Amino acid sequence: MKKQIVPITLLTGYLGSGKTTLVNKILANKKGLKIAVIVNDIGEVNIDASLIQKGGIVQQKDDSLVALSNGCICCTLKTDLIEQITEITETNKFDYIVIEASGVCEPLPIAQTINSISTMAKKYGMPEICRLDCVVTVVDALRMAKEFSCGNDLERENLEEEDIENLIIQQIEFCNVIVLNKVAEVSKEELALVKTVIRKLQPKAEIIETNFAELDFDKIIDSKRFNLEEVAYSAGWIHEMEEDDLRRDREKEEHKHHHEHEEHEEGHEHCDHEHGHCHHQEHEEHHHEHEEGHEHCDHEHGHCCHHHHHDGGETEEYGISTFVYFRRKALSLNKFDYYANNKWPKSIIRSKGITYFEEDPDMSYMFDQAGTQKRIVKAGQWICTAPKEEQEMMLRENPDLGKDWDEKYGDKMIKIVFIGKDMDKEAIIKDFDNL
Repeated sequence: MKKQIVPITLLTGYLGSGKTTLVNKILANKKGLKIAVIVNDIGEVNIDASLIQKGGIVQQKDDSLVALSNGCICCTLKTDLIEQITEITETNKFDYIVIEASGVCEPLPIAQTINSISTMAKKYGMPEICRLDCVVTVVDALRMAKEFSCGNDLERENLEEEDIENLIIQQIEFCNVIVLNKVAEVSKEELALVKTVIRKLQPKAEIIETNFAELDFDKIIDSKRFNLEEVAYSAGWIHEMEEDDLRRDREKEEHKHHHEHEEHEEGHEHCDHEHGHCHHQEHEEHHHEHEEGHEHCDHEHGHCCHHHHHDGGETEEYGISTFVYFRRKALSLNKFDYYANNKWPKSIIRSKGITYFEEDPDMSYMFDQAGTQKRIVKAGQWICTAPKEEQEMMLRENPDLGKDWDEKYGDKMIKIVFIGKDMDKEAIIKDFDNL
């Protein structure tokens, strides 16, 4: 008999958003499904598991509750998660698994862990035991409204290493369904603001407005709608990069058409003046190997050659706007570090992109900011630093690499997406130009 592939729904969301309430409602409305629940809490005592047990739901003999405590399934408990999923499926008792992640978990590593079970099974000719069906982020509408109404930082609540706003943003960016809970507790204008912020951060996920986590569970249980690659590329900052690429491609075509027209009308052959860097046919993506966990982030740079700050896609609603900063010249690492730590505008909700520095000009860096948390990681050397033969080989293997080559800088560039509320765009551009 063919072994059943058990679907999995992953629930993420910050503390107090309503995840445990949603789990209990899923169990109470399961329409005959036998559901196993894996609950993760970073503390030694799994409070969420206790709340589910006290709800009386898991007392039924067909239910299973697994508590993974004193660690996080997105990092230290990855192996435990794989083992628990395997054990649950081997019992052949359950039709479905719901995972309630800790409020401080990042969803991407968890999704990758679950997906790796099927990947390894296929690789070694083993039967598949599970599939990730849906990634749901539960968002507290009231909390979001308070934090983004005036651009204030979120309260840290004694989190030592992680920044709450960063976690909420990452949870919103990586999901295919957003359960916007507690909508009755905010005004219509506040709700509209919250939805605008969410849409800038995550333009593709379905938003379900709820109170007390009441919703149509067919949208999150056995929905057959999750695609890891699509969700990995669905974040708003990636969308803004892609839109910027399209705008730039259109402008290149307009430049080309304009010069061809001038040559035809006037017989001039000066089309390369001031535009030599716009005629590239040598580069698109850099030979960077991004850190694990960021494989969905490596196409935000590579289509980046233009000296304008594009305003397209920057329609403001409730003060929420976006723009892409592009330059070719390297930044000063010391100046950038000081600016990021001492003068960073609170109006910037999210920013991410590629950059490089005078102190290490051959190396590209991925810059990532969400809330008060900022980080820079090495993303590989620029293609223009490779030997000529290697460059030619990469270009032969991927002809699209030629789009963004500059005669002076090669593929070196600074390209960062900014998403924020009431941002002073020109001031931010001026600040970066002086770094």
